[in-house]
Amino acid sequence: MPIKFEKVSHIYSEGTPFRYVALEDVDLEFREGAFTAVIGRTGSGKSTLVQHLNALLLPTSGTVIVDDWELKAGQDAKGLKKLRKKVGLVFQFPEYQLFEETVLKDVSFGPKNFGVSVKEAEEKASNALRMVGLEKEYEQRSPLELSGGQKRRVAIAGILAMDPDILVLDEPTAGLDPQGALEMMRLFRDLNKIHGTTIIMVTHDMEQVFGYCDEVVVMENGKPTIHTTVQDFFKDASYCDELNILPPALIRMKDMLKEKGFALTDDIRTLPVFAHAIAKQVKHHG
Repeated sequence: MPIKFEKVSHIYSEGTPFRYVALEDVDLEFREGAFTAVIGRTGSGKSTLVQHLNALLLPTSGTVIVDDWELKAGQDAKGLKKLRKKVGLVFQFPEYQLFEETVLKDVSFGPKNFGVSVKEAEEKASNALRMVGLEKEYEQRSPLELSGGQKRRVAIAGILAMDPDILVLDEPTAGLDPQGALEMMRLFRDLNKIHGTTIIMVTHDMEQVFGYCDEVVVMENGKPTIHTTVQDFFKDASYCDELNILPPALIRMKDMLKEKGFALTDDIRTLPVFAHAIAKQVKHHG
């Protein structure tokens, strides 16, 4: 299932003094089945890029290809309902879009909108709520009564209830406490690794990129400047330096120990493996 950008540009407010080029001649392909992070400075084009994937935005020039859909500049987009079922887009702070009187009604709205019976839609909604860690007791509660983290879970469940093949996340853990963010990231990891969902995530959090993602796309001035594996991205600290971002704590610690003479491989990505590698060397050298 191809997910491609071919010479895609997007210009806001064309023909006005506020004209702004958000994307310029973007050539990019996302790997099916991968968990890909899209990173970059504020205003680099990250959110504009991913909003093209379900035709929330259409290209000013060029073509976006998602499976059988070709979204071409200057042409009317067709079959968007099916495309938006295939590509689920979770906005930053999606809880602001909750509107139904009960949690179950809100989460089942999407499936019903795509022609599923009320009974089946509610079954899908219940399953999605379990996936995000909300038990049956929440189904008849008003979304307005929930905490911020619970609202976020409900909003994400509303997307998951539509069984998307591609999940696009725009800063999905923004505003969540550390435990809530951890639980969300574990959910996304399971969707990717267990269920095979292709995930594309805009984020500023390098710990999340390092701990959960397979690949990294770096956006700069409306263009992708780097597209590589997470392992290769964090192998060279200069990438993070250029973006003025702090590398993950484990990477910083590993680099510091390397300077002290420890032999640590680039494939170490978890604390247990890291600790084991250090312990072996300490034991070996007495």
